[in-house]
Amino acid sequence: MARTPLLQLNDISLTFGGDPVFEGLSLVIQPGDRVALVGRNGSGKSTLMKVMAGLVEPDRGEVIPGPGVSVGYMEQDPDLSGFETLGEFAAAALDPGEMYRVERAGEGLKFDPARPVATASGGERRRAALARLMAEEPALMLLDEPTNHLDIEAIGWLEEELKATRTAFVIISHDRAFLRALTRATLWIDRGMVRRQEKGFADFEVWRDQVWEEEDSQRHKLNRKIKAEARWAVEGISARRKRNQGRVRALQDLRAQRAAQITRQGTAAMALEAGPKSGRKVIEAVGLSKKFGDKTIVRNFSLTVQRGDRIALVGPNGVGKTTLLNMLIGKEVPDSGTVKLGTNLQIALFDQARAQLDGDMTLWDSLTGDPDMRVSGKADQVLVRGQPKHVVGYLKEFLFDEAQARAPVRSLSGGEKARLLLAKIMARESNMLVLDEPTNDLDVETLDLLQELLGTYDGTVILVSHDRDFLDRAAATTIAMEGDGRATVYAGGWSDYVSQRGPRPSSGTAPETRSSAAPRAKPEKAQKSGLSFTEKHRLEALPAEIERLEAEIGKLEELLADPDLFTREPVKFQKATEALVARQEKLSDSEMEWLTLEEKSGD
Repeated sequence: MARTPLLQLNDISLTFGGDPVFEGLSLVIQPGDRVALVGRNGSGKSTLMKVMAGLVEPDRGEVIPGPGVSVGYMEQDPDLSGFETLGEFAAAALDPGEMYRVERAGEGLKFDPARPVATASGGERRRAALARLMAEEPALMLLDEPTNHLDIEAIGWLEEELKATRTAFVIISHDRAFLRALTRATLWIDRGMVRRQEKGFADFEVWRDQVWEEEDSQRHKLNRKIKAEARWAVEGISARRKRNQGRVRALQDLRAQRAAQITRQGTAAMALEAGPKSGRKVIEAVGLSKKFGDKTIVRNFSLTVQRGDRIALVGPNGVGKTTLLNMLIGKEVPDSGTVKLGTNLQIALFDQARAQLDGDMTLWDSLTGDPDMRVSGKADQVLVRGQPKHVVGYLKEFLFDEAQARAPVRSLSGGEKARLLLAKIMARESNMLVLDEPTNDLDVETLDLLQELLGTYDGTVILVSHDRDFLDRAAATTIAMEGDGRATVYAGGWSDYVSQRGPRPSSGTAPETRSSAAPRAKPEKAQKSGLSFTEKHRLEALPAEIERLEAEIGKLEELLADPDLFTREPVKFQKATEALVARQEKLSDSEMEWLTLEEKSGD
């Protein structure tokens, strides 16, 4: 029996004042789908997701949700006006008794539901929007870069939640490990065309390369055919004009077909050039300690960085990774301890906040106005690793077109801002790269190129990232910051660190910051029995949730026992009936979840 689709897009066309973003696009999302939505920066991924969510109206075509299907979209810039706290916003669509869902999501995603909206950061607002979506449990979830502003622990929590859900979802993400773990199908946007493969992201790159290889082969055959037909036309068309006009017209059609082909966007022509070599010892940090109020960032930390090292800092958001990074390069002064920088250091910094970019400046002025890139007497040129280049030509190397050169920086997407900042730091010679969250918003191809460049860069690299795949590719040493001033050095990248660290603490907090009421034996038991901290917390919360659901079912059954309700209040009868069915299903799910966790705990 055929399943009813959750969502259908039929013959969608959309144009934003220029070339079509989509033309004649049709696709179907089925129940149970777990789909990666991939494509180059600027290909239209977010736009397509907004069309699917009903937030962008296409020029032509239909967007058809299935009967009774709820579609939830995680907003990149959520509007929290009218709400006092993040929790109030996240629970806006829930019944009063369902606030526990927001609290649970808040624990996993690491945001405080009680935080006033007025003081919340952009990252906290995004996490609240994600918590809202997870708590509402729509039939279809549309997730646009959900891992941005999440640390690795929160990404892991979200990954496990999405693995366990029966809700269908479509995900845009730059996080390869996240997509590989979760997806079973792939939608690929390429030059306005959307292709679908019934395999997850793990098979995407092989599929993409096969498509491009076949495309190149077809283009080569077309070029050979045009060349042969053109030779025939030149050699004897005058003698055969009347009998062969059809062949002439066919040649014109072949040329029109080639002209209509849309060229693939190339890879950014990024390059890194190390300046004069630094001294062999790049950084020597001895006994570093740093506190902000009652919070200890690092305690008695020592590290020696040699020329050519590849070092990654990992840890939860707010633990102090950027602070330690800044102490190591001399931008932050420790409370105690010493940092000695090596000789002849030329540092290029990619900062997490993109503070080097002025949103009101144009891309042109952002490059030509940079003192390190300015060419004296040449307003249209920039200095790139010692050589002058036309500013538009250099921007094109980073996949910006000529029209964007005079656009303000604030008009760029997150990925485009990252590429512009890479253009600025890669224009200068350096022998030490400091990269604070460089992977956010970059597409797969640009990440691949960046990783390759770091591998061949004849200098030292220190980076901060929550992208597990990138850490494995780029880092040879990992500094794990675990809270309460603990910073431990491990050999290798993320996977090596995970295998060396042993069982994780039951939470990211230090022992002395745990609630004194929490018994110590419980987390150890949870680890031995295979329960994560979240699972243990869930097992403890389920009995109360089951009791609440049973009470709500009792009240609904009592309401529906009134024989005159249907005649007197048919709408109320219908809503009560739907609520009863939903709570009975939820009760069954909760009881099954409790049994599964109880068995796993070994009690």
